[in-house]
Amino acid sequence: MSGVLAAMLDLALPRECGGCGRPGAQWCARCEDELASPPIALTPRVDPFVPCWALGTYVGARRAAVLALKERNRHDLAAPIGRAVAAALHHLRVYGHVDPPELARLVLIPAPTRARAARSRGGDPVRRFAADAAAALWPEPVSMVPALTMAHGVRDSVGLGAAQRAANISGRIRVRRGAPALELGCGAGSATSVLLIDDVMTTGATAAESVRVLKEFGVPVDGVLVVAAV
Repeated sequence: MSGVLAAMLDLALPRECGGCGRPGAQWCARCEDELASPPIALTPRVDPFVPCWALGTYVGARRAAVLALKERNRHDLAAPIGRAVAAALHHLRVYGHVDPPELARLVLIPAPTRARAARSRGGDPVRRFAADAAAALWPEPVSMVPALTMAHGVRDSVGLGAAQRAANISGRIRVRRGAPALELGCGAGSATSVLLIDDVMTTGATAAESVRVLKEFGVPVDGVLVVAAV
């Protein structure tokens, strides 16, 4: 479904909550509260060798919101997901996992999405809610840097095991040509906290490859934050 068609349907059909389906609201207060729970620590099967967190498990409002954003082109859900990611970052700072803004500038790098999938969804959903997370932290000057891209030949990972997922993306995640990461001071020794942002972590394969590629490019990643963990 194209982004234009999805927008037309949004106008024609009654709005319902993207988390629980309740009619009359795009996003209800109950789902807002559920999504804003403190992040949990993860131990992925494919280790990216940096701390990993999720807003929670892939159930309830988190699962529904991610699926609606990705598969039903509910672009309006990027805003509440972004707010929840921003709230999770606040929790991580409170507990000392991420440096406060007075010590380090925050840089959010969205995990890459297959180009074909992004086109079918009217844009990259991870980049969309990562940008909303950065905006939700205003007036703090947070940078959202779409530094990564996924090469052709990557299959849909649904149904693949950990080893198959790792092999599927090995060598196929790259730094985007012209990415401004170094210009933003993300190199070694700079006062930045760099976090990789993604929607769902299943095995950790995408996170591990992304972290590896960024490190080789001179951008050390401080952690990975995802909306939900399977």
